[in-house]
Amino acid sequence: SRTVYPPGELPTEEEVARMKWYERIVYRETNEEVIRLGDLPRRYLNSIIICSISTIITVILGTITAYGFSRFKVRGKDDLLFFILSTRMLPPVVVVIPVFLMFRFLGLTDTHIGLILLYVAFNVSFAVWVLKGFIDEIPTEYEEAAMVDGYSRFQVFRKIVVPQATTGIAATAVFCFIFSWNEYAFAFLLSRKIAQTVPAWLPYQMGVLGYDWGAAAAGTFIFLVPVMVFTIILRKHLLRGITFGAIRK
Repeated sequence: SRTVYPPGELPTEEEVARMKWYERIVYRETNEEVIRLGDLPRRYLNSIIICSISTIITVILGTITAYGFSRFKVRGKDDLLFFILSTRMLPPVVVVIPVFLMFRFLGLTDTHIGLILLYVAFNVSFAVWVLKGFIDEIPTEYEEAAMVDGYSRFQVFRKIVVPQATTGIAATAVFCFIFSWNEYAFAFLLSRKIAQTVPAWLPYQMGVLGYDWGAAAAGTFIFLVPVMVFTIILRKHLLRGITFGAIRK
């Protein structure tokens, strides 16, 4: 006979060892229960919208800015790049209070646009730093030849640089998406109902009678699916991109 555990109770190690292999799998009923939860689909959609849009904006801004730093002479370039990267080194908790006060003043709390702008602000510095390394490796001779043929600077960037930096862009997009998808602190403090994401919603499932570990495990697995799919789709570019930007002649 199969032992049925209350929602807030987990089996001991001895009981797990005695289980058959199929009993260790999350039961189908648990997954169906999670899907039926009224709040999870909405929070899941919020996470997809916020993370996807913020990643796209971050990659676009990061690619343009990195190209400018790589190809143009900027006074104090190294110091400016270090300052840009240093903003990413700060843990989110350091700026929680000023960000919360600013968002409340601007009316951006519990809004999709607020979290999108916040994730873009935190990720764009990382994107600029990483993408500059990739663009530095692209020979300038291609761009010079294209400009001799009558290409404008923007056409050179769009038709020459961006296609050759695809691996770097894909790798950067994966890391930015994962950061936004897993982010908890700001999502918890700056959203309640309308724009709440899955990481901020899961802790609220702790009830008075305990935590439903089966539903939590199933919900967490469902939450990880987009990251796995996104990484698998871009795995080819990701593996090439991790080392390409670090190569120096």
